[in-house]
Amino acid sequence: MVIVRREPLAEQAAELLLGRVRAGEWQLGERLPGETTLAVQLGVGRSTVREAIRQLAGRGVLTSRQGAGVFVTALDVPEDWDAVLRRVDIVSVIEARVAIESEAAALAARRRTPAELRAIRRALDTRGAPSPSLEHHVDSDTAFHRSIVSAAHNAILIELFDGFVPRLRQAMVEMLRLRPNPARDRDDHLDPADHTAHVLLFEAIAARDADAAAELSRAHLLSMKESLR
Repeated sequence: MVIVRREPLAEQAAELLLGRVRAGEWQLGERLPGETTLAVQLGVGRSTVREAIRQLAGRGVLTSRQGAGVFVTALDVPEDWDAVLRRVDIVSVIEARVAIESEAAALAARRRTPAELRAIRRALDTRGAPSPSLEHHVDSDTAFHRSIVSAAHNAILIELFDGFVPRLRQAMVEMLRLRPNPARDRDDHLDPADHTAHVLLFEAIAARDADAAAELSRAHLLSMKESLR
């Protein structure tokens, strides 16, 4: 029997339970023993066990089902999103964007409303206008891509996009500074060939051609990835 000795008891109990989950004592989807059993095993009261379970439920590891018990929903605590973003390189981010944005483009082609298409068009025009700085260009580019993800009508995709793209703004700026650009002597920071790819993407969405929209989005981002090699 493991005894929890120091304060705060609930946090220590939660860590002990998490350690047992990590060690494979309970498999994904498996039901934990009852509160009474866990309280004896941990050497704490049932109220402390309940609080420990509540904490792990909040961290995505456990879930309580009314009348059924407590079940394992993850084998470890998901890593903090910001910590992941600080660690990964820009290539990993672009690969994630391929997965998110190619699907979003296909969905937008099928689901976009006339008002959303007008919003995408406005964002495209803003992106194509002269930019006073690379930062401004990156912001207008992000706004264009977000307008497409928004038109996909998928809350998870927009949450993923909003979660990591804005946090990587400076990395995108630095990437464009280093990226070979045939239009480097321009003062508006716009690569005409790159912008044409965005125009074609808009046209595919306007035509409700989901396959073309997905492929154009994918090709654009993969081209960006290849330019970093």
